[in-house]
Amino acid sequence: MMDVFQQNLMDGDGGGPQLHPLDMAGNPSESELARLRDDDFDSNKSGSDNHEGPTSGDDLQDERRKKKRYHRHTQHQIQEMEAFFKEFPHPDDKQRKELGRQLGLEPLQVKFWFQNKRTQMKTQHERHENTQLRTENEKLRADNMRYREALNSASCPNCGGPTAIGEMSFDEHHLRLENARLREEIDRISAIAARYVGKPIGNYPPLSSPVPPRPLDLGFGSFSGQSGVGGDVYGCGDLFRSITAPTEAEKPIIIELAVAAMEELIRMAQVGEPMWTMGLDGTSSVLNEDEYIRAFARGITTNPTGFKREASRETGVIIMNHINLVEILMDVSQWSTIFSSIVSRAMTLEVLSTGVAGNYNGALQVVTAEFQVPSPLVPTREVHFVRYCKQHSDGTWAVVDVSLDTLRPNPAVRCRRKPSGCLIQEMPNGYSRVTWLEHVEVDHRGVHNLYRQLVGSGHAFGAKRWVATLDRQCERLASAMATHISSGDVGVITSPEGRKSMMKLAERMVISFCAGVSASTAHTWTTLSGTGADDVRVMTRKSVDDPGRPPGIVLCAATSFWLPVSPKQVFDFLRDENSRSEWDILSNGGIVQEMAHIANGRDTGNCVSLLRVNSANSSQSNMLILQESCTDATGSFVVYAPVDIVAMNVVLNGGDPDYVALLPSGFSILPGGSSMQSGGEVASDGSLLTVAFQILVDSVPTAKLSLGSVATVNNLIACTVERIRASLSPENN
Repeated sequence: MMDVFQQNLMDGDGGGPQLHPLDMAGNPSESELARLRDDDFDSNKSGSDNHEGPTSGDDLQDERRKKKRYHRHTQHQIQEMEAFFKEFPHPDDKQRKELGRQLGLEPLQVKFWFQNKRTQMKTQHERHENTQLRTENEKLRADNMRYREALNSASCPNCGGPTAIGEMSFDEHHLRLENARLREEIDRISAIAARYVGKPIGNYPPLSSPVPPRPLDLGFGSFSGQSGVGGDVYGCGDLFRSITAPTEAEKPIIIELAVAAMEELIRMAQVGEPMWTMGLDGTSSVLNEDEYIRAFARGITTNPTGFKREASRETGVIIMNHINLVEILMDVSQWSTIFSSIVSRAMTLEVLSTGVAGNYNGALQVVTAEFQVPSPLVPTREVHFVRYCKQHSDGTWAVVDVSLDTLRPNPAVRCRRKPSGCLIQEMPNGYSRVTWLEHVEVDHRGVHNLYRQLVGSGHAFGAKRWVATLDRQCERLASAMATHISSGDVGVITSPEGRKSMMKLAERMVISFCAGVSASTAHTWTTLSGTGADDVRVMTRKSVDDPGRPPGIVLCAATSFWLPVSPKQVFDFLRDENSRSEWDILSNGGIVQEMAHIANGRDTGNCVSLLRVNSANSSQSNMLILQESCTDATGSFVVYAPVDIVAMNVVLNGGDPDYVALLPSGFSILPGGSSMQSGGEVASDGSLLTVAFQILVDSVPTAKLSLGSVATVNNLIACTVERIRASLSPENN
C-alpha cells in the first residue's frame, strides 16, 4: 500500500525540464506588434483582409468600414476586461492567456488593452490631482492675504495701540510654536480626509455611530475543491468574504481612530509600572487591567461580553535596517511572508494614504488578516483593522493596528485588535531595536483542551512570538542575501545562485506547509477517526495549472498530540537525518544522507538541507528530500518535501525554483500544553506536536476522492504518530 503513495509522490514531483519558463509563452515578432498597433490594438489581421490589385474608392471605403467593425472589441469583451482590471490591473502572462482564451482574443490584444487602460487611468488621476493642487494653491493664497491684513491691523491688548514688531514674550512665542505644530498635524490629517471627501473631520458622526455594512462586493479565496466529505471549501463565518472596502463617509472616522490608536500604542510601549508588572517567569510583562482601564477611560474601549483580554510586550534587537523593517510591515505581501507561521492570510482592502516625502510616514491602510497557530485544534483569529505608520520627532518609527469593529459591528467577530504594533528605533551597524505590543480581546471558545493553557497564557499569539519570528526570519534573509558560500554550507552547492534558488524553494515549501496545517476558514477540516486529541483532520484541494504543485487532487491530513518530552528534544530528533528511518515510513528503512546544508542563523537547528534516500527499492533511487528546520524560543518547525532529482539539479544550478512541484509535509512543535494521565492527574511542561501530510491521491483534478485514499492517509499518519511516540517515550531515552 505504501508503494502506491511513493508512486503518487514521485509522479507529482516532476516538473524540472517539462516546466521550463521559456515554454510558457511565445515571443511576438516586431511585424506582429506593428500590425496590432495599426489596428488600434483591437485584433490581429487575417490573411483574407489583404487584397491585391486595384480597388475603387467606394469599395475601399466599404472594406475599411467592415474591417473597423470586425476589429472592434465587443461589449461583452470590454465588460469582462473592465471587471478583471479592477482586481488585477497588471495581469501576468498566465492570466492574459486565460482571459484571452475566455474572450476569444490573442494574449497580445489583452496585453495592449490593459496597457491602454492603465495609461487612461493614470491620465485621469493626474488631471484630478492637478485640479486639487490648483484649489489648494488658491486657498493658500487667500489665507496669505488674510494673514497680511490681520498683521497690519493688529493692536496691543493692553493699550489698544498698534503693536511693535519684536514685542513678544518667551511664553507667547513658545505657545505660538506649539500651536503651529498642532495645526500642522491637524492640517495633515484633514488633508488626507479631504482628498477623499472634501469635508472637515468635524462634520462627520462620532466613532460611536456605527455605519451598516455594505453588500458583499469582494470575493476572496486561494483554495478550491471540497472538504473531505463534501461541502463548501470556505468557513461559513469567513470575514474575508463579508468585509468590503470602506465607504467615503467611513474614511475620516478611520483616520481619527488611527491617530488615537497611535497615541495609545506609544504610551503602552514606553510606560512601566504600575501599568506593566513582571510575570512569574521573570522575563515577561503582564498588563495591570485596572490600571489600563483607569489610564484609558476615554480611549478606544469595547469590552465585549465573554471576551478575555490578552496583552503582552516584548523588546528585541533585530538584524535589519529600520527603514527596511518599516517597508516590510507596510507591505502586506512581505509582512504575511515574513510572518507566514502566524499570518495565514492577509489582504489590503484600501490604501487611504501612501505617506509623504517618499516614505511610509503617515501611511494608512485598511487590512483584513487571519492569525493562526500551526495546529487544526486552535481556531484562527480574523481581524479587520487599520494600519497606521508614523515617524516621530526623535526618529522612532511606529506602526499601529486597531480593529474597525466600531464602524461595522459584527456579532460573528471573535477577536478585536486593540492598539497593537511596534516601535522601531535605529541602531548602529544596520540593527534595529523593536518594542512589540500585542493587545486583543478574544473569545477563547473553540480552543481544544490541549492548547487551552498555551492560548490562555497569551503565548500562542503574543508579542514574544512575533519578535522571535521576526528575529529568526531576519537572520534567514541575511543568509539568503549573502553573496558568498558560508563555511557552514556543505555539499553539492557550488555557486551563490544555486544557494539562493534552493533557499527560495525552501521558503515556498514552508509557506505552503503553514497555510495548510492550521484551522483556517479558507478550508473546512473534517474529522476522520479517533477520539480526543488524536483526531485526524483532513481536507482536499484541487491543483490546476499551478507550476508549483503537481496537478490533481491533493489530500491534506493533520493531527496534534502531547509528548512528555521537551520541545528541543523533539526538534532535534525529527530534524536529524540519522534518526529519520525511525519515523519516516516513506523512506522505507533506507539510509538517509545529507547532500547539501545551508546554515540560516545563530542556532544550528536553523538550516536548509537536501537529503538523499539510499534505498534498496529501485523505485526510490531518484528520491531526494528538501528539508528546512527552524527554531526559536516560542516554537519550531521541521518541513520537508520529496523532489525530483532532475528538477533539483536545475535549482542547484541557479534555475527558477518556482517551477518545481512541491507537496510539503512536516511538523510544528510548541512548548507547554497538558495531557490527562491514567491516574487522572494532569501532566504539563511537555511538547505539543502537530503532524501534517500532503499527498497526491489522484493526478486528475476532476476525479472524485475515494474512501480508500482517505483510509490510507489515515493509516499513514496514525503509524507515524505511533513511531514518534515509541521513539521519544521516556523509557527509551
